[in-house]
Amino acid sequence: MNAVPTRSTLFGYWYHFRIVREITVRCPLAPLWRGQGEGPGNMPVISRTILTLALGLRRVCLVGAGLTGVCLVGVCLVGMGITQAAQDKQLNVLFIVSDDMNNDLGCYGNPVVQSPHLDRLARLGMRFDRAYCQVPLCNPSRVSFLSGLRPDKTQVYTLSEETRSHLGDWVMLPEYFRHHGYFSAMVGKIYHTGEGHEDPRSWDFEQREFGKRPPQDQILKWGNPDGPGGHTTDWSWLKTADRGTPDGIVARKAAAVMEQSVRAGKPFFLGAGFRRPHAPYGVPKKYFDLYPVESIQLPPEVPVGYYARLLAASINYPAPDKPLSDLEQRELIAAYYACNSFVDAQVGVLLDALDRLKLWDSTIVVYLGDHGYHLGDHGGFWHKLSLFEQSARVPLILYAPGMKASGRACAQLVELIDLYPTLTSLCGLEQPRGLDGTNLAPLLADPTQAVKEAAYSLVARSEDPEKHARERAYLGRSVRTLRWRYTEWEQGQRGVELYDHRHDPGELVNLAGVPRYAEEEARLKQLLKAGQGE
Repeated sequence: MNAVPTRSTLFGYWYHFRIVREITVRCPLAPLWRGQGEGPGNMPVISRTILTLALGLRRVCLVGAGLTGVCLVGVCLVGMGITQAAQDKQLNVLFIVSDDMNNDLGCYGNPVVQSPHLDRLARLGMRFDRAYCQVPLCNPSRVSFLSGLRPDKTQVYTLSEETRSHLGDWVMLPEYFRHHGYFSAMVGKIYHTGEGHEDPRSWDFEQREFGKRPPQDQILKWGNPDGPGGHTTDWSWLKTADRGTPDGIVARKAAAVMEQSVRAGKPFFLGAGFRRPHAPYGVPKKYFDLYPVESIQLPPEVPVGYYARLLAASINYPAPDKPLSDLEQRELIAAYYACNSFVDAQVGVLLDALDRLKLWDSTIVVYLGDHGYHLGDHGGFWHKLSLFEQSARVPLILYAPGMKASGRACAQLVELIDLYPTLTSLCGLEQPRGLDGTNLAPLLADPTQAVKEAAYSLVARSEDPEKHARERAYLGRSVRTLRWRYTEWEQGQRGVELYDHRHDPGELVNLAGVPRYAEEEARLKQLLKAGQGE
């Protein structure tokens, strides 16, 4: 039906087009950083919405001029026609995600890592001390928390499955806000990188991640120890200024998006995704200077023969032929800490923008890591892809205007899938049906109340240990309660693990099969089955 739009409708379309144009044209980026092997495709991806909106505006104008036969179908402006009064009542959302960030931050008790900006956010909001991802791997974790669904529903378990391979038209978190009148923008890495993983329908504006590896002419010093198979372990001191790095560009562009959205009078859902501390650990030298190698403590020692006794399925990456030396371990830990402090500084750019734009009274801020990270613990574990605490536990900080329990920590169990129902609730939106997560909003008033009995994580395993991240032959599943962790590999056929965090917070003593704990093991087995459908 070729209905003629009203003048106010035309103005609304023009106004939204103006937001995208302002962000794209008037916010120049620092010089682009070409990563190795990326070619011309590493240019930031400009939102397909620009073309859609431009074409849509042209069509609207033609229809308004009485030129029939031009259809409005395909103009992606769902949920943009909200009133100014409604906009005034809506809270913005700043959704910050770091890649491979563990809990080695000052606000989480690490005495070495300097993270003043995240520490500030934790003082303003709430730090969740027992937050867990659903999969300790980038792609499946992000699909899970952005859909609000457990991996058994998304069917995304590795880096290989595409975001919507089984989800079809399921409305993802940023898309849901977009449908409810928000300007939805992504800068950096929110979904996993690459076609089929990115989700253009979630956004009005996209600037995708680029520049995974720093250019050789920016490297002052580097190292590349022979670490576990199947993952990179190289690090590099850079002479690049923060604003010239990919994550520095992300932070400054995200701040510009906030500013343009404020000028346009639209509430925003802004995803700001940082690549670091994901390997390669390459950040400006000044962050390495914070962590002299000789000052870095080595991971705690494990009992003799511990690594050899581990279940084969529990090991995330093949061990190197020769164990890393003490110096190599210290260098890697120092490089990771440097990346954490670098990311913290980029978060500081965003918090400064909130200060400058006076947005704290109208903006929810979320900071999270997509999964945890090993730094040589458990006798030589590095990176992610395990079901131990270091890999499954994540940093999660949440700030909401007017929250009663600001500055407090929450020791209750929470999961990343809880973010979808929590954010929609805090913003006063109708709760979507079918989500697997729990609304955490009550914890912002009283962090002592329990909202769930357990948190669940799973991970895929290939028959080839170097391909665990990309192939699924079977699954490992783990349930975490306040005291216990219980893990099964291929429904227990490849082993079972049971850890008592009251006496063994490092998860070094497997109590599975010990008669004394048989009753607890049986209870947790049923809890795992009830929670993840096995």
